[in-house]
Amino acid sequence: MQTEKVVNHIVNWLKDYATNASVNGFVVGVSGGIDSAVTSTLCAKTGLNVLCVEMPIHQAESHVTRAQEHISQLKNHFENVDDTRTDLTPVFEEFKTEIFMDGDQATVDMALANTRARLRMTTLYYYAGLYGLLVAGTGNKVEDFGVGFYTKYGDGGVDLSPIADLLKSEVYEVGEFLKVPKSIMKAAPSDGLFGDTRSDEDQIGASYPELEWAMKMDDEGKTADAFSGRKQEVFKIYKRYNNSNKHKMISIPICEIPTNLS
Repeated sequence: MQTEKVVNHIVNWLKDYATNASVNGFVVGVSGGIDSAVTSTLCAKTGLNVLCVEMPIHQAESHVTRAQEHISQLKNHFENVDDTRTDLTPVFEEFKTEIFMDGDQATVDMALANTRARLRMTTLYYYAGLYGLLVAGTGNKVEDFGVGFYTKYGDGGVDLSPIADLLKSEVYEVGEFLKVPKSIMKAAPSDGLFGDTRSDEDQIGASYPELEWAMKMDDEGKTADAFSGRKQEVFKIYKRYNNSNKHKMISIPICEIPTNLS
């Protein structure tokens, strides 16, 4: 990948889109992970206003520390970057008092994890409306178009997606070029939706390099029968997520009324 040219292309794309939309810049949720660090830095390089928002909900301390380190570095390098912190823990806890939590614990935990993401989306759009900004998405290609590893109308609810055509490995290449803090570069990817340090790999059952391989094999038309051992296991994991999360990756189905009924 021609990293510098890719960076310049994304920055120019962001600036042109924002200018044509007549907005002041971008708002980005900063989590302490590589995707949000790269996205916020790319937005900052446009020279337009960038608001970095921390939105902890029972967040692991390591995530908070990395997010703050990154924001501090950004503000030291870019005068157009500002930040704010909105602690959503009390909101989340109050929400839990108003709902029933029937069902098995794993199902409840997943529903609540997705609720966290949707509370954050609501917060980002509040600030976007307040300051005339676009919500910049932080999803990469593997998450957005491979395994669908994001929350519908949560971190998937954005105005534009600057890094969604980059594989996770390419996001790291860009992060290295942009001098993202080493603590973020070395940290295990995590969605931070469970209030602990579990990684994406812990949840999915495969690493991003493995998922990138499976995505490539799927694009080439391969099936699980073409592999054995760990490769077959990874390919099946990829296909299971890809199939079950199709509803996130395609347009919302519309019931079209036949012309003879209109």
